Amino acid sequence: MSVNKIFKNWKIWFLAICIVMAIVAIWPNPVADGVAVRSVIKDSAASLAGMQNPKPTTTPMGREVIHYVNNIPIKDITDYADIVSSLKPNTTVIIKTNRDTYKLNIKPLLLTTVLNDTELINYTETIYNSTTNESFNVTETKLVNKTLQKVVGTEDIGLRVYDAPKSNIRMGLDLQGGSRVILRPEQQLAQDDLDSLVENMKQRLNVYGLSDLTVRPTIDLDGRTFIIVEIAGATDEEVKDLLSKQGKFEGKVGNDTVFKGGADIKHVCKTPDCSRIQQCNKGSDNSYFCRFMFAITLSPESAQRQADRTKNLDVKIENGEGFLNETLDLYLDDEKVDSLRIGESLKGRAETEISISGSGTGLTQQEAMNDATNNMKRLQTILITGSLPVKLLIEDTSNVSPVLGGEFIQNTLFVGLMAMIFVIIAIMIRYRRLVVSVPVAITLLSEVIILLGFASIIGWNIDLIAIAAIIIAIGTGVDSQIVIIDEMSGKHQNEESTGWKDKVKNAFFIIMASYLTMVVAMLPLLSAGAGLLKGFAITTILGVSIGVFITRPAFAVIAESVLRKEIE
Repeated sequence: MSVNKIFKNWKIWFLAICIVMAIVAIWPNPVADGVAVRSVIKDSAASLAGMQNPKPTTTPMGREVIHYVNNIPIKDITDYADIVSSLKPNTTVIIKTNRDTYKLNIKPLLLTTVLNDTELINYTETIYNSTTNESFNVTETKLVNKTLQKVVGTEDIGLRVYDAPKSNIRMGLDLQGGSRVILRPEQQLAQDDLDSLVENMKQRLNVYGLSDLTVRPTIDLDGRTFIIVEIAGATDEEVKDLLSKQGKFEGKVGNDTVFKGGADIKHVCKTPDCSRIQQCNKGSDNSYFCRFMFAITLSPESAQRQADRTKNLDVKIENGEGFLNETLDLYLDDEKVDSLRIGESLKGRAETEISISGSGTGLTQQEAMNDATNNMKRLQTILITGSLPVKLLIEDTSNVSPVLGGEFIQNTLFVGLMAMIFVIIAIMIRYRRLVVSVPVAITLLSEVIILLGFASIIGWNIDLIAIAAIIIAIGTGVDSQIVIIDEMSGKHQNEESTGWKDKVKNAFFIIMASYLTMVVAMLPLLSAGAGLLKGFAITTILGVSIGVFITRPAFAVIAESVLRKEIE
């Protein structure tokens, strides 16, 4: 078979088309620059400007990419960090992306200090009378402490970004960095309850500001249910704090629950006017602690429960102010996290607007403020989403840094190149023909490109387990090509063309038997190891299938041409 006949063969053209399509799928724009948006924190400056979280199904190069901030070009994450760190409070920032232009209002980060001095303030409340269907205003005067607000920086604009990807290969956590947490429900759940649990977990993580994530249930070989949470760019501590606890939030007066997180909470304030870090103080051990405060809106039913519970309480006077003799205690997962004193004006009154407070600690004032901010965000998230329907037990956690992930990629490419070189050398030693070794190397490279292209199209994650599966698929490819070469260069070298067809059939009979054995062996791994080996099994099956049905038929055409020419 001549070279012209090789390129007229449909199997060769089919292979070439698959390679071209795979290359386009992997590298649609190999010179991309800027920073891609990983997530947008809810109610942040970026969110209020209209920027949205990318969907979990978005391809790496389908994400929104920031190219300019205040008309300054952004080439990478360093450029972005330098500009964002220099932003001033109470200014407007223009961000240009590959999709739109956004105007962000940068708000100041305020530290509120409570002064010893007091002042009288008037506030008006609208009261609705359900009996007469009339509304009227009530104005009251209250003595409160004066406060002093100090600007200590700018609020987080709410964007989590990373260097814009140059390929559509979706990297797993092992390669791009992030966290994986395996959770097990404390009790077995019906499918409807399991679906509700997964949706609640996604909502809680999204509200907290983590959106580049995967939450999926799986069942192991023993029938136990697990939930795997994978989040790029987050630490396992953040995930554990949000998901390891059920998040049951209760407000109690004495032993009576007056409201719960979720259904009883109509609104949680996250804006600076009603959500802030209050005064920071230095303790006796030289550490700092800062308190936070944010307002919430209760449902009318829970407000009425609070009114009914407080209407018979006694009032005690302290420093000229009146307080009820019982406190509003806040519990998170049955542990008291704070106690709030109830002013006498709230006795028997169905007040829907109340304030929630808490604290954070640190070795420095900035660390204490950061801890208080994180605690406030976590509590706000739980109040918005409510408790999980069942407690989750942590089975395993793992965390990979982006730097280590980059080293994995470099090492993988180096090992893959060395493996291919050794394969070529081994084939040359075995057959003493360079003309045979080169097609083997080209075929192996084609299999890898097509497999990565297919993974890019379906959005499959490439991690260390998937790389191990690719290596196995390549190994079976080498074995299959050796079978083809051995069958074609056997002792019946002078047979007619029908003899060559028989040799090809014999070779593919062996290859198909090996292929079916491999597929059957991979099927149990789809659910083994709490589903962590699912990627290994699927990638292996895809790899050997691409080899059997695309690359090896084309290799058989080339091998037949080369070996027949040498024999003749």
